[in-house]
Amino acid sequence: MELTSPTDFAKDIVQSVQDYSLLAGRSLANLFRHPRYFADMMQQADLIGVGSLPIVVLTGTFTGAVLALNSAHTLERFGSLSLIGQLVSVGMVTELGPVLTGLMVAGRNSSGMASELGSMVVTEQIDAMRALGTDPTKKLITPRVISTIFMLFFLTIISDFVGLIGGGIVSSLMFGMDWHQYWSSAWQTLKFQDVFTGLLKPVLFGFIIATVGCYYGISARGGTQGVGRATTQAVVASSVLIIAVDFFATRLILSIFGYR
Repeated sequence: MELTSPTDFAKDIVQSVQDYSLLAGRSLANLFRHPRYFADMMQQADLIGVGSLPIVVLTGTFTGAVLALNSAHTLERFGSLSLIGQLVSVGMVTELGPVLTGLMVAGRNSSGMASELGSMVVTEQIDAMRALGTDPTKKLITPRVISTIFMLFFLTIISDFVGLIGGGIVSSLMFGMDWHQYWSSAWQTLKFQDVFTGLLKPVLFGFIIATVGCYYGISARGGTQGVGRATTQAVVASSVLIIAVDFFATRLILSIFGYR
């Protein structure tokens, strides 16, 4: 491993942040410029959304079931087992649903974007697009960003719903809770703040997943080894950013709406 001076390391970090910011800004600005590649957006939406649906459904279902199973034993000590629906609904909608869905989609699609674009870079397909007068950012990155934001929004809703179903199944079969009572308490406890939080986060996470994956892919250097490094870095960086942005987004929303 080659050693670098702290100055060069700091310069590389600043340069990376600058390049990422420019790429992210251009990916959104391209929406207001022609041409708009709607066919590519639909294709990416199918790959990202439909392709991620099975893993999102499984993750959401078992997360809701585990949340109900763990919380039921604690609530049972205080004779508050009827509150299990409220706990599962708030936990899934505001936190676990968006974050786990974002992490699953990041692991599946951020790596795919980085490897696909990285392969195009090392085989000089990106340079060929520029030579033909096509903007690679508009053609390759913007459709992926828009499709990821759009599909992650609905994948999170699906994850929340199946998580509530998983929690209801565990509550009904293992703890004898009435099914209608569970759903009644689960829906009634949700406030506008909870729903707003749960629907804002996937928009932010989708933007992070797509832009980070595309950035590392378009920045890949060094042949196939560089593509492999870019894929790994894309998954790690997007996952860490999702968790970090989740904290700051939650803190901001709580400061606006106040605590429950």
